[in-house]
Amino acid sequence: MSESLRLVKKYPNRRLYDTKTSAYITLSDVKGLVLSLENFKVVDAKTGEDLTRSILLQIIIEEETAGIPLFTTELLSQMIRFYGHAMEGMLGKYLETNIKSFSEFQMKLQEQSHSLYGDNSNQVQSDMWSQFMNFQGPAMQTMMSTYMDQSKKMVHQMKDQLKSQTLNMFSGIQVPGFTTEDVKKPYKTDK
Repeated sequence: MSESLRLVKKYPNRRLYDTKTSAYITLSDVKGLVLSLENFKVVDAKTGEDLTRSILLQIIIEEETAGIPLFTTELLSQMIRFYGHAMEGMLGKYLETNIKSFSEFQMKLQEQSHSLYGDNSNQVQSDMWSQFMNFQGPAMQTMMSTYMDQSKKMVHQMKDQLKSQTLNMFSGIQVPGFTTEDVKKPYKTDK
């Protein structure tokens, strides 16, 4: 990423103004900033409010409607169910960590491909990835499924551990209308 923070101002007419180039830009241009790993921030020109997340979400919506969606309906539904849930804060960090790991893995593959094939690495990598997916797709799906199952178990273990710690922490406090047995009953979780 670049050293300085690039500032983009959003005006009431919904136009985006890049202060570095002194020109109006589009969401497509902002997407280009993301792809080029440019460090930027989008602010409301009038209030100074940070609108970066909002603009990034707009780009995701455009990408999801324009081509092959990255997020399935089920995944989006699951994500919505986490809002307001005790695990909400943990999910964002969990997703961020896993996507970062996936990106690092992808970059290592690109570096290895470039060191082996030089300038033809992009075409070779594309061909190799297609062949890999044709022959190893089911194996990859099984591996990812196993990984997701393990991740799901880890999240459930964390939930159980948090519940246990909470029960221990508040075990001495008497709550009118609740018995100790009421608190120990299993709780429902989203599936």
